[in-house]
Amino acid sequence: MLTLFLKSLIGAAAVVFIALLSKSKNFYIAGLVPLFPTFALIAHFIVGTERDMAALRETALFGLYSLVPYAGYLLAVYYFSFRFSLVETLSFATGVWVLAALALILIWTRMLVVA
Repeated sequence: MLTLFLKSLIGAAAVVFIALLSKSKNFYIAGLVPLFPTFALIAHFIVGTERDMAALRETALFGLYSLVPYAGYLLAVYYFSFRFSLVETLSFATGVWVLAALALILIWTRMLVVA
């Protein structure tokens, strides 16, 4: 239970840091904070302790491929921000991320079945 509380504190600290950065003259740096590997570190530690190093490598490789849906999300935010309101832009961009993530999972699982 303590570890769950500590993880929530890390998440809350990231949100506060993003909020502070968004009010600064360097507001764009707020887009870098979510890319700090907080949750990746937690996931890699859990996979590394519960599985073997091959599983850790596969998790890291999948993480690299997961940048594709994130890039799709960012491109969609940029594109839709010229045409729609904030809520619509973020909703459509989230939809792009979901579709790209589903495609990634389908491709990845089919790759594993074939390999």
